[in-house]
Amino acid sequence: MRKSRADEFLEFASARTGHLFRSACLLTSGDTHLAEDLTQETLGRMYAQWGRMARIGNPAAYAQTVLVRTFLSHQRRRSATERPLGELPDRAPDDGGDPALRIALLDALAGLAPKDRAVVVLRYWEDRSIEETADALHVSSAAVRTRSVRALAKLRERLGGSIAEFATR
Repeated sequence: MRKSRADEFLEFASARTGHLFRSACLLTSGDTHLAEDLTQETLGRMYAQWGRMARIGNPAAYAQTVLVRTFLSHQRRRSATERPLGELPDRAPDDGGDPALRIALLDALAGLAPKDRAVVVLRYWEDRSIEETADALHVSSAAVRTRSVRALAKLRERLGGSIAEFATR
């Protein structure tokens, strides 16, 4: 029995939502509310294109590309830099990990330009090749290499001598 379009998409979304959300959290430097919004917008765009997915060989990689492009378009909006100051946002309790490491890494990522952050997340979190990253961001391979080198240098500068300590945890 053939699955309906909605059932196929629901199966895909159920399998990929967690991964998309984790990537979105890294892109947004830990802003879980914005990460949820980006994930939902990505899934909405994927659903609108789901009938044409037969032409796309890897829907999971396409979803990551849509997520990054959604993030970058959000960063270009003037309202993207607004931050409410009334109260601290609600945070889910940490499930183990080292909070100091998490905060240091998210703060370091937040200090990068949005495109640099996207390159770091795609190259080192998503483990994509230079060419795949270049395709996702619509830039040349040389631009990805340049942004990677500069972004990693900024991260090393921000994390200082403690980067080796973070890597061994």
